Amino acid sequence: MEIQRSNYMERIRRFYDSSLIKVLTGVRRCGKSVLLRQIQNDLLECGITGKDHIIAVDFEDLRFVKLRNYLKLNDYLLNLMTDDGKYYIFLDEIQHARQFERVLSSLKATRNVSIFVTGSNSKLLSGRLATLLVGRCKEFKIRPFSYNEFLQYLVKNNKPMPTNPMQNYLRYGGMPQRLDYDSEEDIKAYLKDVYNGIVEKDICGSNSKIDKESFLRISNYILSNAGKDFSAESVADYFNKANLDKVYRKDVYRYLDKMEQACLISRAKRFDIPSKRNLKTVKKHFAIDPGFILAASDSNRLFPSRALENVVYNELLLRGYDVKIGKTYKGEIDFVAMKDGKKCFIQVAFMLSDEEVLNREFGAFSPIKDFSPKYVLSLDEFDYSQNGIIHINVEDWLNGKANIAVV
Repeated sequence: MEIQRSNYMERIRRFYDSSLIKVLTGVRRCGKSVLLRQIQNDLLECGITGKDHIIAVDFEDLRFVKLRNYLKLNDYLLNLMTDDGKYYIFLDEIQHARQFERVLSSLKATRNVSIFVTGSNSKLLSGRLATLLVGRCKEFKIRPFSYNEFLQYLVKNNKPMPTNPMQNYLRYGGMPQRLDYDSEEDIKAYLKDVYNGIVEKDICGSNSKIDKESFLRISNYILSNAGKDFSAESVADYFNKANLDKVYRKDVYRYLDKMEQACLISRAKRFDIPSKRNLKTVKKHFAIDPGFILAASDSNRLFPSRALENVVYNELLLRGYDVKIGKTYKGEIDFVAMKDGKKCFIQVAFMLSDEEVLNREFGAFSPIKDFSPKYVLSLDEFDYSQNGIIHINVEDWLNGKANIAVV
């Protein structure tokens, strides 16, 4: 059974009758198609429209292959619009349709429509779609299940709760269909299949000049090191010293762009806290889902601290924060979370296991003279709050039982 993805539905619902084209982007298999169906059901249940005024096309369905030609797609849609009432049009994985932007532009100009599209490429809005429809789109970035959604799905489908749900999520992530598998072998095989499919279809497709094997070597390395300090030079040096194919810095940057376009990773830039300036350099990359870290690795080893930091980063983005890596004269703050001109500072630790870790995590804030809230998130149940710095159990925060504030 599907779960209601209320975080997205609440935001999208406000645009049901907007003339803006609703664009849902996200990594392949993260649940965009299911969300489109939920929107259609919501339109019917709320009495906003009837079935005869909902038109849906899935471009990965063989029944609609001919509609990848924009003229045939246009004719198909117009033939189904038999009156002057408002039609709700849903086009799934629209990147497969050639010159689709012409159809959308024409429909917006000539018919009473509300259009929803999905795509597995984050460049959809900055590329072809933006050319004809600049300023006329609203993007919603869809992600795999959050930790809270992961728990909801298990409960709703009467699936056995893992002995340690957080450890399970940190290892296998929240790709929805991975929850249909029970054994580690099957889960990892599924995640590798999804990952390889993304590389094959969305990155190294028929029109790409990227060599799949070369790309996989670098993308595996980047995902396996998600959350660590990044330098294109060090990545190139690593492969060149291993006597593999010659790798140049420009290759690393090009592959990073492709990974980001396919929604496999997000980049977090640095923010200089004393001067309150954004720095141009990229500091870290985070996986869109922990499961891709496992899929890209030859090892079964989990680095729980980095995995937890990755989960917190993704959750902050899900909740609408702009997230940077904080820089002080002494070192680094894991995250500066910003929203509406306000901010807070966050340190993430797996466990505050001893005095040294405790001092390191809380002491990281000592150079900051800013009065914005400061938080340490960890899996500890004991409250270690001190000196105005608030300690929060990270599971409580992920489940909405505890909140952070920006000032």
